[in-house]
Amino acid sequence: MLRYLIPAVYFIAVNVYGFFLVRSLRAAALERSGARSKKWKLLLAGLLGGAPAGYAAMFLLHYGTDDALLMIAMPLLIVLNGYALFLLLRALAPVLA
Repeated sequence: MLRYLIPAVYFIAVNVYGFFLVRSLRAAALERSGARSKKWKLLLAGLLGGAPAGYAAMFLLHYGTDDALLMIAMPLLIVLNGYALFLLLRALAPVLA
């Protein structure tokens, strides 16, 4: 049970970071302060596991839905994150294998 705590905390933390990153990018875009270069931070956060919350935040906050790169990359990163999570759980619990 304890061995699942660290991956769960990591997954929750990186998703919260992804959500707040989208919120800050939206605020920067409304102020026109060059949020174009910060979209790579969102892709990096998505690659590290924050893609589900980042993708949901894009629709909830109405940000970046016209950007083709984000609309294609984020669902692919969600699938990649799900597969990585499956492999991690499989490695942690040999009973699932």
